Amino acid sequence: MAMISRREFFGKSALGLIALSGAGGMNSIGWGSESKEDQVNDKKAVISLVKTGDRKSGVRRAIELLRINPVKGKKVMIKPNFNSADPAPGSTHNDTLEEIIKSLQDMEASSITIGERSGFAGFLNTGKIMAQKGIPELAKRFGVEVINFDTLKKEEWKRIQPKGSHWIRGFDVPRPLLESEAVVSTCCLKTHRVGGHFSISLKNSVGIVKTSFMSELHSSLLSMRKMIAEINTAYSPCLIVLDGVDVFTDGGPETGELKKGNVVLAGNDRVAIDAAGIAILKELGSNKRIMSMKIFEHDQIARAVELGLGVPSPDRIEIVTGDEESKSYAEKITSILLQG
Repeated sequence: MAMISRREFFGKSALGLIALSGAGGMNSIGWGSESKEDQVNDKKAVISLVKTGDRKSGVRRAIELLRINPVKGKKVMIKPNFNSADPAPGSTHNDTLEEIIKSLQDMEASSITIGERSGFAGFLNTGKIMAQKGIPELAKRFGVEVINFDTLKKEEWKRIQPKGSHWIRGFDVPRPLLESEAVVSTCCLKTHRVGGHFSISLKNSVGIVKTSFMSELHSSLLSMRKMIAEINTAYSPCLIVLDGVDVFTDGGPETGELKKGNVVLAGNDRVAIDAAGIAILKELGSNKRIMSMKIFEHDQIARAVELGLGVPSPDRIEIVTGDEESKSYAEKITSILLQG
C-alpha cells in the first residue's frame, strides 16, 4: 500500500468529508457551495460539527470540514482555557491542544505560540497550572513557544477602551496576542456558576485580560456578562475549536455536573459557536438558567451581537457535517437553535 504524508492526508480527507456531508442529505451550505460574494452578502456563519468521543479525530475532522486555511505562512497564537488544571472541561484537554497544533503545522503556520493567563488574582498561578498540565513538555515536543501572560512587562500590555463599554477604565490585553497574525481559540463547553452563566468561546477571552482588572469584572454582577462580550472587541480569532466531548451542565468552571457531549465544533464566529454550545447544553439537559432562557437573550450573546462580533440570529447559523451520525445530531441542534 502506498504511503502518503500527513499533509497529503489532511488535504484529501477534507475533500472526502465535505463530499460525504453533501451526499448525506444535509445541505452543506457556505464555503462548500457558494461563491465568496454570496457568502459575504448572506452573512452566514458556517460551523462544523463532528459527533465523536475521540478528541483527536474530532478536532482534525472539524477543522477540515471548514475548508479554510487562515494560518498558512502566519505567526499563530493559540488561546486555550487554562483557568485551572482541572480535567476537561475544567480546562483544555491536552489531546485537543495537541491535535490543534498538529493541524496548524499541517496547514503550514509559520510559527505557533500558546498564550494564557489563569484563574483569579492571588488564587491560581498560571505557571504552576501549565506545569501541572505538562504544557512546557508538550510545547517542546512540537516545537512551539509558550507565553505566560502573567510574566509580561508593563510595556507589553495595551489598554483597550471600547466605546460605550461597561469597563470603567477599559482593560489591558497582551501585545503579543494583538500582534499575532492569527489567533486560534480553543474552548470548553460548560456552565459557569460565578456570574458568567456559561463559559464557551466568548468567556475564553477573559484569560487575555490583565489580572489586576479582574476585581472589577467579578464585582460587576449586573454587567459582568456584557463586560465579557466587550473583551472580545480586542481581537478576532481566525479559528475556534470547541471541545464538547465532556460537558459541565451545571456548576463550572473548574468542576460541575459532568455529562458526555461527545461533540466537537469549529468555526470563526464566536456568537455562532456559543449559540450552538448553549443549544447542546439544552439538548443534554442543563440548569434552570440555561433551559429557561432563549439563546440569543443571554447577555453574553446579546451584547456580542450589539458589538457586531457575530451573527445576529440563529437562522444565520449553518452547520456542516461529514457523516450520518453528525448530520442527525446537527439537525437536532439546529432545531433547538431555531426554537431559541
